[in-house]
Amino acid sequence: MPKVAKELGALAVSRLKDPGMHPVGKVAGLYLQVISPTSRSWILRVKIGDKRREIGLGAYPAISLKDAHTKAQIERDKIRAGVDPILERKAAESALRLAQASEITFTEAAKQYINSHAHEWKNAKHGDQWRNTIAEYAEPVLGKMLVRHITRAHVLQVLEPIWAVKTETASRVRGRIENILDWARVKGYRSGENPALWRGNLSHLLAKPSKITTVRHHPALPYQEAGGFVESLRETNATGAKCLEFAILTCSRSIEVRGARWSEFDLDVGIWCVPAERMKLKKEHRVPLSQAAIDLMRRLPQPEKTDRNSLVFPSPRGKVLSDMTLLAIVRRMNGDSTPPTWRDPKQDDASVVPHGFRSTFKDWATEMTNHPRELIEVALAHIPGDSSEMAYWRSEALERRRRIMDDWAQFISQPFKSGSVVPLQRQA
Repeated sequence: MPKVAKELGALAVSRLKDPGMHPVGKVAGLYLQVISPTSRSWILRVKIGDKRREIGLGAYPAISLKDAHTKAQIERDKIRAGVDPILERKAAESALRLAQASEITFTEAAKQYINSHAHEWKNAKHGDQWRNTIAEYAEPVLGKMLVRHITRAHVLQVLEPIWAVKTETASRVRGRIENILDWARVKGYRSGENPALWRGNLSHLLAKPSKITTVRHHPALPYQEAGGFVESLRETNATGAKCLEFAILTCSRSIEVRGARWSEFDLDVGIWCVPAERMKLKKEHRVPLSQAAIDLMRRLPQPEKTDRNSLVFPSPRGKVLSDMTLLAIVRRMNGDSTPPTWRDPKQDDASVVPHGFRSTFKDWATEMTNHPRELIEVALAHIPGDSSEMAYWRSEALERRRRIMDDWAQFISQPFKSGSVVPLQRQA
């Protein structure tokens, strides 16, 4: 046991100004460390097991002599109980740092989740949709909360006001909250059941989305009016009109046509090869071109041989046309006072949209032709079946697909001639 030095009083301690370690007595190993007249602190020198320790007890005079005695005795009692105060402090500091690192708000968790998954999403628009919906609906309630404190009641507070009136949006918000909280759990920021989980959780508290939402398909033009529409469309020589016509001829999505580049086409064999990164299903899609589509392409300004990667349908500034460009063309035609107005009769005030022409094609192909259902689906890049069947429809059936494209181009090359239908019973 260390020798106990002569005990010093408070006045004597206050007069210690020489640099060094000064024993103060009463508690063995207690020293006042003097670095300078204005820099003094309490040190407890002890031996713990095989290690010598110097335990800091605080600065003097902020810690008085009496308080230093008390703190030193507490540390010695811990040592007698088999506790190393230094290791105890390190463990406490480590636990504190861990706790501080796990204190993450929902807003910060959402930001990190989006940043870590952005590379998986096909375009920046998807990331913007995540940020906007989270900011508008989730963050006003959850934003400043620590993710480990979020409960089912908090999630319901986000969803209930919009569940019945914005069901599709609310359902997406719920799924996004669930993903963010799952990410937080795996990262160690929270534990336990995910309060945004649907099955077996929120499914008991909220109405099933399919029961309260009205499914609205893209407004489509009746196929009987497609020929008249295309005939009117061809009266416009703008790039946007040509882009829309090509989209109709190929039954392609607007984004695929607007982003088309000359390097993707082989007009000699009549093939458009859309790379996987520009397809919804992330699979390369080969489109057999009808003669009408090839003729349209050949009438466009042809690029230089060194500029084969240029856009087929560029905007005036040489960029990709916006989706609103094609929509504006349809709307202008819809505003024509002369009939027919290009509206979907099944949807009260819904003007036809460019994407709706894919439904127009499918209706025509289903009702007016004998082409196989699978052939119709693959023409729309809805590739059916398993991997071997998918390979077949992409390759061996290419020429069969070309025939359906030729039939479609022929059908829309002129207005549809409708006739009167007389019931056979009445005629008899």
